[in-house]
Amino acid sequence: MRTVATSLFVFAIVVFALTLHRDGALGYVNATAEAAMVGALADWFAVTALFRHPLGLPIPHTALVPRKKDVFARSLEDFVAGHFLTGEAARERFLGSGATVRFGRWLAVPANSERVVVHGARLTTRALDHVSDGEVRELVEHSVLPRLVREPIAPLAGTLLEQVVDDDVHRSLVDLVVVEAHDWLLDNPEKFASVVGERAPTWTPLWVNSIVVDRLHTEALKWVRDVRDDTRHRMRLAVDDLLRDLARNLQEDPSTMGRAEELKETFLLHPQTMDTAMSLWGILRRTLVESLDDPEGRLRTRIQTELVSLGERLQHDAELRARVDRRAGDVLAGLVDTYGAELVPVISQVIERWDGKEAADRIELHVGRDLQFIRINGTVVGGLAGLLIHTVSQLAL
Repeated sequence: MRTVATSLFVFAIVVFALTLHRDGALGYVNATAEAAMVGALADWFAVTALFRHPLGLPIPHTALVPRKKDVFARSLEDFVAGHFLTGEAARERFLGSGATVRFGRWLAVPANSERVVVHGARLTTRALDHVSDGEVRELVEHSVLPRLVREPIAPLAGTLLEQVVDDDVHRSLVDLVVVEAHDWLLDNPEKFASVVGERAPTWTPLWVNSIVVDRLHTEALKWVRDVRDDTRHRMRLAVDDLLRDLARNLQEDPSTMGRAEELKETFLLHPQTMDTAMSLWGILRRTLVESLDDPEGRLRTRIQTELVSLGERLQHDAELRARVDRRAGDVLAGLVDTYGAELVPVISQVIERWDGKEAADRIELHVGRDLQFIRINGTVVGGLAGLLIHTVSQLAL
């Protein structure tokens, strides 16, 4: 394109030379060629001045790209940061891309879901293998437990207990206690007699105490049996009222709340609590690793099934897809708003490392074809303008 533009300039020079001082129609041709030379020369100067000094002459305000590349880089950086690399632009781009539907379509293919499960299981296993018991103990001992000690637990426990009582979840625990109490009384009459006999008066005959203890044992056994068999027994209702009062006091009564916090602190700071927590962690990690290592295990099979189901829902459930799009868009926008300013300086850092001539050559390589069209257009437009001016001047004579 540079050759074409230069050839037009040379052609205009040749035509100008051949028609110099000619009259008639050739005079119009001469004026057109003269103006075309001026337009070609002016646009050549303008295009060349962007990247280098024309003819090597240090003319002011030329070779702009080599001299101003750092300024251009910072301006480009500001432009990208202000108009492109923004959270809102990233959100709009994500929402318009249909990424959620395409991801759902991909995830619904069993082979793809299986691949996700395999890689996820491998990464999780490696992560668990790199977490030592010492690190977990240190985390629990110095971060988790102190935080739990500081956090008030009484209101939370009261709310939980209140909900448990309202949903009758505690009934199973009451059933267990009553059944165990009945079985203990039935299997341990001697121990019951020993405990009750200690409270008998010393002045009464032994045979009287024995009759009273046997009677008490019989009545206690019958009473516990009644509580076990009658779901609306007064004792059960009394337990319900007791638990409701306890739940309310845990949320409102300062004295009860204080005793609950003391109990919590005693439990959390007990040495056995840490050992129990580490034992639970060991069981959890071992069970999870074994389940993830089993390709035919229930855990991996269930995860894959749920992933396939999720893929189908992402394709057909508009409400779910909208929620995922909204949340993913918010996350992406937050990441761009938070870290976008740290990514944009890459533009200026890269361009600043370029040599001035190298930067000019790179930019000219990308836009040079269009710039040569500017020279061509300048030659043509200049020639047409010269023809028009010459025509008007001739008509004015």
